[in-house]
Amino acid sequence: MNAPILESDPSDPKTKKEEISPLLKLALELGPLVVFFFANARGEWLATQFPTLAELGGPIFIATGLFMAATAIALIASWLLTRSLPIMPLVSGVVVFVFGALTLYLQDDVFIKMKPTIVNTLFGAILLGGLLFGKSLLGYVFASAFRLDAEGWRKLTFRWGLFFLFLAVVNEVVWRSFSTDTWVAFKVWGIMPITLLFTFSQMPLIMRHSLEEHSQK
Repeated sequence: MNAPILESDPSDPKTKKEEISPLLKLALELGPLVVFFFANARGEWLATQFPTLAELGGPIFIATGLFMAATAIALIASWLLTRSLPIMPLVSGVVVFVFGALTLYLQDDVFIKMKPTIVNTLFGAILLGGLLFGKSLLGYVFASAFRLDAEGWRKLTFRWGLFFLFLAVVNEVVWRSFSTDTWVAFKVWGIMPITLLFTFSQMPLIMRHSLEEHSQK
């Protein structure tokens, strides 16, 4: 039987351990953001080196085009390495392609600036909505790293759902209140530290509900 296109349910006993290292996975997820930041910062230089890029517009539009290309490459690389597509990067990628295309076609950077708001609101709504139906969907993201009991997944899913909504609000405040360059810098160098701090703050909960911890007692 062929392997599923999307990553399988973490509760499925047939689910396999992730075949790529966490560092490589992180590089695939952060790579497009780094490309976006670099292209926006060096957009004029890129336009002189590659005249075709100048046809896209100013630096933010060049950055958007390269962001879309880098996102596609990251998803293809993930598929080639694991023969499956991670659900959250896939959803984010679809929004990148749709809003990126609108940004380039209409020459209006509002669409790409709203992309994080849409994605984070969508993730938050999916996680919190899943809990209403008794599903702790965060397991799709972290099951390869942690093995938690049902209560642990519920609590962690709830907290991440609220955190995604928080990120959506923060993005709206930043892009509406500051310059495009400031928004790009914050998107790359601000959101990641905030996310890492939040992730580390959840370690006590993870340790309390870890199945490995319980099995050793």
